[in-house]
Order: sequence, then C-alpha cells, then structure tokens
Amino acid sequence: MFDNTDDIHPIFEGAPSSTEFKKLRKRIVRQTREAIEHYGMIERGARWLVCLSGGKDSFTLLAALHELKWRGLLPVDLLACNLDQGQPGFPATVLPEFLTRRGVPHRIEYQDTYSIVMDKVPQGRTYCALCSRLRRGNLYRIAREEGCSAVVLGHHRDDILETFFMNLFHGSRLATMPPKLVNEEGDLFVYRPLAHVAEADCARFARAMNYPVIPCNLCGSQDGLQRMQVKALLDQWEANHPGRRQKMFRALMNARPSHLLDPKLFDFAGLSRGTPPVENDQTSP
Repeated sequence: MFDNTDDIHPIFEGAPSSTEFKKLRKRIVRQTREAIEHYGMIERGARWLVCLSGGKDSFTLLAALHELKWRGLLPVDLLACNLDQGQPGFPATVLPEFLTRRGVPHRIEYQDTYSIVMDKVPQGRTYCALCSRLRRGNLYRIAREEGCSAVVLGHHRDDILETFFMNLFHGSRLATMPPKLVNEEGDLFVYRPLAHVAEADCARFARAMNYPVIPCNLCGSQDGLQRMQVKALLDQWEANHPGRRQKMFRALMNARPSHLLDPKLFDFAGLSRGTPPVENDQTSP
C-alpha cells in the first residue's frame, strides 16, 4: 500500500517501505478497527477529539485512525488535541508544527496543571492521579466546545492489563480500563481504540516513523511507582512464557461471573439443583 505515495494519508509521510513495517502497520490498523467494531464505537457522522500527548501511543493512535478514515472505514470527523500542561521545558512548537505539516486538523490548548499538581501533591507521593483528573476535565471541556461526542485516548493492551493487576493487587477488585465508557456527566463517550494493540508494536511503529515523541518527565521522574512494578512483573512473565500477555488479555474478554465470587454479578443464593448450568465449567477443581 505504501508503493504509491498518493494512496496514504500524509501522516504516513516517510514511512519505511520494508515488508516488516508494512506488516506492523497492517496489524495495528486491523486491531484498531477490530476494537472499534467490537465495542461499537462508531456513530456515523460523529466528531472525535483524539488526544495527542506526544507519546508513542498517541502518535500510533492518531496514525491508525487517520488510516482508517482515509480508507473510508471510519465515518467520523477527527480533531487532534494536545493539552500543554505547562511542564518546564515542554517543546511547545513540536506538535503544532508536526500536525500542520501533515495536514491534521488540531487544537492546541495551554492549561498550567503542572503547577497545581506540584503544589497539591505531597513530597514522595505520585502525581498521576491528580494530573490525570485535571487533564481529563480539560479534555472534556474542549470536547464540548468543539462539538465532539467522544474523547479518544491512546491506552493500549498493556495499559489495560497493568490496570487490571493494579486493581487486583492494590484495589481489591477485578476491574480495568474499559475500551468504551460514558463520562460521569453522561454527555461524552470515552474510547480506547488501541485496546487490542500491544505496547511493543506502538513503540516499533513510532520509532520506524521517526515521530517526534515527547517523554512525560512528570510521572517518569518518580521511582518505585506501583505501575512500574506491575509492568516489570508482566515483562518477566512474558520473557519466561512468550505470549502470556495476550493470553491474560483474552481472559479479560472471557469473564464467567458464575465462576467468580461476586453475588451482585451472579445469583448464587437463587441457584438450585434443578437450575441448568449457565456456563460450561472447564476449570479443574
């Protein structure tokens, strides 16, 4: 598909012509399309606010969505949005120049949430929770101002897995980032179209495209974060048993409430000997 430069969106300008890269791109686009269709994200004629942090994941998201739209497979309007949170040294011109050069409609918003986070979070505590709440609130506001029906985020498969284990180990609940949800106000969808895409593929893609990735020094400056510990654990499992991450992710798509312990999800009290089995139990006792 990359043999004819007129057959791609300008966001793929300079794409490698190697077979390996073409396979990677096709896999990411296919998995993105699968997630969009599987979780019912498409509202024909809707407008999406595609959040671009400048990290490898959001660049991958932006490219995959524009590829699908370019192919006529995503009948929605896309508006890229970067929220400049006022971090010292943030290269404020990089993303506007990139988006303008690639012909991507966009909005750049400046809100100094960095100072608020640094002022409110005690020494030694993690910044992520407050930072994400402030960022999300601003993105919801921007989406409403721009007439968008959905805020679209770049969380991938590994983010979803890590969140599951964070909740399991530290939150005493089985929960993770859903690929689709409605915000608390009930007026906006939140989508995660990269839900089926591996983080390693995002990294390889952004590196191959030579996108101007901007690291987040706010969270990355803190050692010993619980999420980093979970990531290290998953990395070890994957190294010892290749494919383990994907199997665990598939398990999140194959939940059996009658084989868990939550009476709010399954009527254990109402279960009787004459009740036919709801699910086939293939798990050994």
